[in-house]
Amino acid sequence: QVQLQESGPGLVKPSQTLSLTCTVSGESITNSDYAWSWIRQPPGKGLEWMGVIHYDGITYYSPSLKSRTSISRDTSKNMFSLQLSSVTPEDTAVYYCVRISWRVPRDWGQGTQVTVSS
Repeated sequence: QVQLQESGPGLVKPSQTLSLTCTVSGESITNSDYAWSWIRQPPGKGLEWMGVIHYDGITYYSPSLKSRTSISRDTSKNMFSLQLSSVTPEDTAVYYCVRISWRVPRDWGQGTQVTVSS
């Protein structure tokens, strides 16, 4: 059974870069059946898809976040990462890493709270 675990700082200062890592166990991130996404949920708001990295390393990003977002991976460690630059308090959210199958989120990490504040 696949498990996803987010890790990273819970507090980031405005204008800095938010960096999170998702460690995957029970499935290889290079399996062509799946893609791997980051999704976030700001307080009191709905879920927001941020981007995806496919089994072959190709990435796609939300148009609204594309200029500030980068998703990368380390296949040797079976993990993928999120970087969001120039953060503001509006980037405060619970961040989830997610396994995607047939374009549908199937498996979620537990989520990690990130607060942007000075």
